[in-house]
Amino acid sequence: MEGLNDGQAVSRTMGRTIGTEHEYSINDSQFNPLPISDCIIQEVSGNIADEVPFGDLLLSKELQKHAIELIPQRPALSLKALEASLQSGVDRLHRIFGERYRFMGLGMHPLLTLDQTTYWDHDEGEYYRAYHRLFNIWQHGWLNIQALQINFPYRDQEEMLFLFNRVRALMPYLVAVSAASPFVEGRATSRMDNRLVYYRENQRQIPLICNDILPERIKSPRDYVEINRRIYRDLKEQDAGILCREWVNSRGVIVRFTRCCLEVKAIDEQECLHSDMAMTAFLLSLLRCGDLDLEEDESALRDLLERAIETGTRDLKPELEGLFGRAWDAAGPEERSYLPLVRERIERGSLAEVLAERCRQAGEIRAVLPEVADSLRFNRPLL
Repeated sequence: MEGLNDGQAVSRTMGRTIGTEHEYSINDSQFNPLPISDCIIQEVSGNIADEVPFGDLLLSKELQKHAIELIPQRPALSLKALEASLQSGVDRLHRIFGERYRFMGLGMHPLLTLDQTTYWDHDEGEYYRAYHRLFNIWQHGWLNIQALQINFPYRDQEEMLFLFNRVRALMPYLVAVSAASPFVEGRATSRMDNRLVYYRENQRQIPLICNDILPERIKSPRDYVEINRRIYRDLKEQDAGILCREWVNSRGVIVRFTRCCLEVKAIDEQECLHSDMAMTAFLLSLLRCGDLDLEEDESALRDLLERAIETGTRDLKPELEGLFGRAWDAAGPEERSYLPLVRERIERGSLAEVLAERCRQAGEIRAVLPEVADSLRFNRPLL
């Protein structure tokens, strides 16, 4: 890594603040999606807005109106504190709406057909109209994706480069252990992470925006800025200059220079907050490791990522077991309290693999969804 050796990187990633964002579907008692996020926000706050205070959190809209988002108002130093704060928001949602609606995590709504949802039609319509004109947002890659977004800061350019390139090289393994979208439109598929299958195609008319999820390795901040400039040029050629913002870059990890942080977007939303925190602990521990023997070649990383999308943990178990050992050695006491769940996922399969097996046993997807909803409500991992 240019400008910062592994030992320096390890020491400087200790005590990192962290922020996560969580997307949940809104459903009736039979787990049919309900595009009513504006009604939820209005009942909570008295008016329709993009986001409103919700205790220590923000309750926010998503593009798709059948989903609602919980966001901490400030980053946390402790995963335990972050989990407790977010769970208070989940508890409050259920106190207010639990008799009327069921909420679920997962990377995609497992039953949704596109005629059952719509997009946010209040503020920010100019952005959505531009996206729709360019890409047609009536597709699963826009209207049926739920991510666990993990945000963490960097202190300077050298640390940003180290963290960005490390997340890039870890991406296939993060996807493998977190895959949570095996179902589409009520059918089990052969893939464990359908969210990324649809997400990587949702802007295919300008492929540079998503770059098939995997970002390029960068040697300087200028490299990243130049990629964004190329995206902006492509957008302006399509008369879509309104989208020329740093958030338009849709790779699996992006840099937010205005916030001095990285945003990891490649991870599926899990079934409950404890599982989300376990995935976060795994990532943070691996960022703290010294030298890791990770693939850097773009073609090889794409092959690994494809295997993760297709099979979850199944085809990458030896590599995941090795990374888990390194993560455990680098983890602090709090992170170690979460990592046993990651070990379970590596040994027994990602959440997608667990759900696919439950569906085979039950004979029907809808039969396993009450347990998925209860996992979120009671913060109970599904094993």
